[in-house]
Amino acid sequence: MNKRKQVCIVAAIVGGILLVDQVVKILVKTNMHIGEDIPLIGSWCRLHFIENEGFAFGMAFGGEVGKILLTLFRIVASGLIVWFILKHIRKGAHKSLIYSLTLILAGAVGNLIDCCFYGLIFNESYYNVATLFPPEGGYAPFLQGKVVDMFYFPLFEFDWPQWMPFVGGQHFEFFSAIFNVADAAITIGVIWLLVYFLFFAPKEENASEEEKIKE
Repeated sequence: MNKRKQVCIVAAIVGGILLVDQVVKILVKTNMHIGEDIPLIGSWCRLHFIENEGFAFGMAFGGEVGKILLTLFRIVASGLIVWFILKHIRKGAHKSLIYSLTLILAGAVGNLIDCCFYGLIFNESYYNVATLFPPEGGYAPFLQGKVVDMFYFPLFEFDWPQWMPFVGGQHFEFFSAIFNVADAAITIGVIWLLVYFLFFAPKEENASEEEKIKE
């Protein structure tokens, strides 16, 4: 494939994912308050609005200083992924490597936008829906915004029997993570990248070695 065309495809994928991710987040932020729950398909597929301050799927990281450091790390990591993608496009790398990294980049940038700018352009979402560009200003300084999550798929849940050791009487919920479009892109990208290294990379190495032997 023409290298310029591949760069355009990568840019289109990133742009498309960012567009969907940000539209969904803004709609949730301006129409729901934190903790609000809207069933989509029964009780197992819901919109449930939360905000988190750290990693994907709601994991936290180190308070205010940790939040700033994490956001700066995301900026650097995103820049490195861009460099890595362009480098491997120039080398003619396998499409699976290029596009898996593209999904990871899109997801990282999607959540990075929240961290950098949402604190500046929205007010708080507790008890009331947020306003875009509120007159009184946003809820947090630059680099300290919170990531908006909303997709919730508790496929099934039950209570462990009392007689079970360690978990007896506890409530169990399968797939309790609440995530967004960016998180989904990162997850799919990571899985695709693992598939590439397990199945495609060894074949490329073998083909390269065979070519060297022939020479």
